[in-house]
Amino acid sequence: MRRRRGRSGILCALAWLALFFSQDAFPAEEKAEKRLEPLHVSYSSISGTRAPLWIAKELRLFEKYGLDVSPIHIASGAASYSALIAGDVRVVSDTASAAVAAGARLPIVIFAGSGPIAYKLVAHPSITSIEGLRGKTIGSSFVGAGSDFLLRRLLPKLGLAPGRDVALIPTGVGRSDLRIQLIFQGKIDATLASDDNILRLELRGLKVSVLGDLTEWGVVTSGGDFATTRQFLKEQRLLARAFLQALSEGIWVGRTHKEVAFKVLQKYMRVEDPRVLESMHKNYLLGTIPLKPYPLEAAVETAIDEVSLTQPQIKVRKAAEFLDTTVLSELEAEGFFSRLHR
Repeated sequence: MRRRRGRSGILCALAWLALFFSQDAFPAEEKAEKRLEPLHVSYSSISGTRAPLWIAKELRLFEKYGLDVSPIHIASGAASYSALIAGDVRVVSDTASAAVAAGARLPIVIFAGSGPIAYKLVAHPSITSIEGLRGKTIGSSFVGAGSDFLLRRLLPKLGLAPGRDVALIPTGVGRSDLRIQLIFQGKIDATLASDDNILRLELRGLKVSVLGDLTEWGVVTSGGDFATTRQFLKEQRLLARAFLQALSEGIWVGRTHKEVAFKVLQKYMRVEDPRVLESMHKNYLLGTIPLKPYPLEAAVETAIDEVSLTQPQIKVRKAAEFLDTTVLSELEAEGFFSRLHR
């Protein structure tokens, strides 16, 4: 029986891989009958938090639920939300900070999440303490992007004022693994990075000084919340529901079929080293990404504090005002997650 169970698991994984590599997973007749609703989804960074979105795309899980989803990489949060309001995209995947900043002036809400991300503050090897950052240059990605918000929230907690104690500059580089390289090029002295990107650097013989984890300093952030307009949730509820069903199945497949997750991460993140892939799978799909993609209220509360530095009027707003999890709650009440996980 043990051997049969082992063969069953292998066959299941092979079936997913066969679908992944198939050029034509559905017969032409079925394609002709299946009317898919187009849905453009933007994501702001190329990281492991996007794995469920990519898995759902590659395994055609969106088509299974009646959607033709086009994931689009838009590095700037401000640009993503401009596209959302213009109708060029229907869903934005970005940090809670970017969603709150947009939701403070626009009818935008977070309706799903990808869990927290434990960013670390890393610096040149010669810098071994927070005090050593004084007078140095810290690099974010873009003005208004997630890393920029996080650093502006973090630095005052460390007793460092941007513009006075340290220089905080946008590098124009969205990927933290590429941003770390700027440290060794002498362009910046410190930045934010994830565990897998730090590992990837070490495998190349470059080691940074890890000064601490943002969660240690009370900065809770989300890895990639999904936001949309209130109008979309009201008028296109079935599309939002289908999107969440496919996304949730992508989470489950990525968690239970490591081979599939590895293939998708290899394609989108251009990672070949199995040690880095193992780290990504462990940290994201088996770690921070929840099986039920509810957004983190604590991350939204932190985001409100961050955004209030530039928009003081938002300080009185509550996290619940930026959240709408009713579609997820409906799916859970109907037993969707229980059936999926069986």
